[in-house]
Amino acid sequence: MNSRNQSYIVYLLLFVAIVALLLYSFSSQGSSQENLTINEVASQIKAGQITRILEDENRLTLTFADGKQGKSTKETNATLVEQLIQLGVTTEQLSPDKIKIEIKPPSPWMGIVTALGYVLPFIILGGAFFFIFRQAQGSNNAAMSFGKSRARMFAGDQPTVTFEDVAGVDESKEELKEVVEFLREPQKFIALGARIPKGVLLVGPPGTGKTLLAKAVSGEAGVPFFSISGSEFVEMFVGVGASRVRDLFDQAKRHSPCIVFVDEIDAVGRQRGAGLGGSHDEREQTLNQMLVEMDGFDTDTNIIIMAATNRPDILDPALLRPGRFDRRVVLDRPDVRGREAILKVHVKGKPLDPKVDLAILARATPGFVGADLENLVNEAAILAARRNKQVITQSEFEESIERVIAGPERKSRLISNEEKRIIAYHEAGHAVVMNSLPEADPVQKVSIIARGMAGGYTLALPKEDRTLMARKKLIADMVGLLGGRAAEELVFDDITSGASNDIERVTQLARAMVTRLGMSEELGPMIYGQKEELIFLGREISEQRDYSEAVATQIDREVRRLVNEAYEMSKGILNKYRDKLDAVASRLLEVETLSREEFEAIFPPPVPKKSGTPHPISL
Repeated sequence: MNSRNQSYIVYLLLFVAIVALLLYSFSSQGSSQENLTINEVASQIKAGQITRILEDENRLTLTFADGKQGKSTKETNATLVEQLIQLGVTTEQLSPDKIKIEIKPPSPWMGIVTALGYVLPFIILGGAFFFIFRQAQGSNNAAMSFGKSRARMFAGDQPTVTFEDVAGVDESKEELKEVVEFLREPQKFIALGARIPKGVLLVGPPGTGKTLLAKAVSGEAGVPFFSISGSEFVEMFVGVGASRVRDLFDQAKRHSPCIVFVDEIDAVGRQRGAGLGGSHDEREQTLNQMLVEMDGFDTDTNIIIMAATNRPDILDPALLRPGRFDRRVVLDRPDVRGREAILKVHVKGKPLDPKVDLAILARATPGFVGADLENLVNEAAILAARRNKQVITQSEFEESIERVIAGPERKSRLISNEEKRIIAYHEAGHAVVMNSLPEADPVQKVSIIARGMAGGYTLALPKEDRTLMARKKLIADMVGLLGGRAAEELVFDDITSGASNDIERVTQLARAMVTRLGMSEELGPMIYGQKEELIFLGREISEQRDYSEAVATQIDREVRRLVNEAYEMSKGILNKYRDKLDAVASRLLEVETLSREEFEAIFPPPVPKKSGTPHPISL
């Protein structure tokens, strides 16, 4: 019986006791109410006014000659007849033919009620002491549970996730298959003197499937799986984190072979000695205990520690040395084939139109991770349900891609005709400039419908993924970003605030080319400025300037030159294709949205396109 049921029983007993006490009190109060004294009863008997007396212990119920009733009480040291004779009543007056005296037999309940009157206070006092004791014991248990691990254990006999549910990370799965094989057949490795990695660190951007892959390893191996977040170790009480680490590893040893998975390990695994308040803190105690437990495993414990993080650069070096996390598995953003495989996993069990082409969707989602693709499929299903469709079609998937990239459409936004015309020329400027540059990405869609925070947008997607960024490609991106501002100046002889985001991105891109990528002819292939960050805070807060003021002036001048040259190139392209600019803007004012086919029907690409990286451009 659990403590909650025991509490209910205590409450019930207290309630019954209180009710019984009240009944006894009321009965006592009722008996104390009397109409006649014993002397008055004797006088009434002498006068012949009482015909019947019912004696119930000390209580008397009187019946008068006129049919009315009354009450009285007698003394306890003598019988009723003796008391009446002492008060002057003759035996003749008490004869049965003149007055009928009856004695009521005692009730068994009355004895119980009387006994409760004596026992009830002790019952209430004992119940109160028992309740206080149970509360204190529960508080003690809660206090002692602070040091217990909060890891959730999943049995491996009924796996919910296997390697078939993980797509797009084939190389990472191959690395982890060795872990699975070791958990299944450890003697195969021990016989050859091999030592399986004790710790596997999963590294990758958010949403790439690190946690899912760890669950798949547990499902494939068929062993218990302990899952805990790094932030669940540390509490406000000193020593709790280290105690929870000890308890977690004790549980793991009892369930060996098993897998212990620590998600977001950077919460407790940050580099030591970086505390702002001193040289030691609770987080470092937790990390020290974790280091000791990981290095103290025996070779036959068959316990594998897996952890996930997207910040491996801030982890303590002792945590990454061989013998602890001595294997690092990188989960990068999936390529086009990986995205197609991920989409196939997420569309299982969903009604799809036969015309849906997942390969096209994979090519249209560069840079998307597994979480983005899962959200894309879910948004498409929601759109299909909103449109009362029985299946999900290609149009819902394409619409959901735009929702994920730029946000939902805001067709109800009211804008004037003049602003609408400015937005149309702004987006047409982006599209025309990007379509004219062979290094720029092909324009997939142009719209002047507000979406998210943008008044309009031009969506340009590459033909294939690319991991290297060429200098010509970066310059083409800068020229394309400035196409909207150049179109405003060319057509309206004025500029607006609509290009603020474009200018910000161009400036950042130009500065990165000069200071981080070494793509400046004047400053050469050098890195300028060292990034500084507080490991304890885990984010970049400043940049150390390791160059002089003269070099800083050169950097500013070079950034300004790159931006100005890109802007002049953008204006030159628009002057050359002014008729195409007007045609695209006019068509946008009519239909508000142009697809790639509709746009290229107005302005075919002057030169063949080269592959590049994605760059959706917004107003």
